[in-house]
Amino acid sequence: MSPVVVVWQLTKWYGPRRAVADVSFAVEPGEIIGLLGPNGSGKSTIFRILTGYLAPSSGTVEVAGFDVVRDAFAVRREVGYVPEDAPLYEHMRVVEFLRFMAQIKGLRGRAIGRAVDAAAARLDLDRVMNLTAGKLSRGFRQRVSIAQALLTEPKVLILDEPTSGLDPHQVIAVRDLIRSLAGHQSVLLASHVLSEIEKIASRVMILLDGTLLTADARATTSTDVRLRARISGSESEVRTSLAAISGVREVSVEQVAAAERHYLIDAEPSDRVRAEITRTLVARGLELTELVEVRADLEQRFLDLTRRRSGKAAA
Repeated sequence: MSPVVVVWQLTKWYGPRRAVADVSFAVEPGEIIGLLGPNGSGKSTIFRILTGYLAPSSGTVEVAGFDVVRDAFAVRREVGYVPEDAPLYEHMRVVEFLRFMAQIKGLRGRAIGRAVDAAAARLDLDRVMNLTAGKLSRGFRQRVSIAQALLTEPKVLILDEPTSGLDPHQVIAVRDLIRSLAGHQSVLLASHVLSEIEKIASRVMILLDGTLLTADARATTSTDVRLRARISGSESEVRTSLAAISGVREVSVEQVAAAERHYLIDAEPSDRVRAEITRTLVARGLELTELVEVRADLEQRFLDLTRRRSGKAAA
């Protein structure tokens, strides 16, 4: 099956500032993709290009086989977009707003009512359909915004910071909703909150300063492993002992508890290195009470990638 989104060498300039630099990626049908990066990294710019609101400076972008520049109107029929601020017409009742948006999206006659009823049921909006948008809670405003994006059953749904400003209960509800869309629509969501992306997305792309660092952070692997060691004794002596072991790359303190410290050790994936760590510490009279491998989470991968990028830039 062909990708529903194909982005190739996308670049966007705002005057003298390059907001997006040679970004390439593809999205398969039914995928939930997280675009992760700090504010100003280019996430919203990429989304606005995907939805046809902005034109790329160079490169190509296709959605459902349509070029976003040559076939902008066709692209908009295939994309549902929910920007960060969830804009609604405050004076309109929810049902009026959804019917109005259905008409704008090209639906006519009975198709409008069917689309509105289906979106309302999917987003559990029945109890607020006759309320004006101005009286809705932040959570329901977000639900209404997502409902309007789904009216035409688009192939791609784009959500920019979908849980921003929500309370914990609302965050969970929106998270469950997005998960329920998997397989029906391809979903791209942007966030700078790593934990939210990790819980929702099946694949995570990391963007920094307009550059795509990886198209699949979960699959980012290193030839090294990370070990957690609980060691009692002088920190300087521990560091000196570990640094002398062939295969140990880096040592950092994760936690301090009385005389015992928790260290993170980046090392070659070798039983020899683990055995040498144990022998060396015991020989020097340092008490080792734990030595386990730590699975790198999304936060650690993000930090590793951005640190590597910063190091290259400095070089």
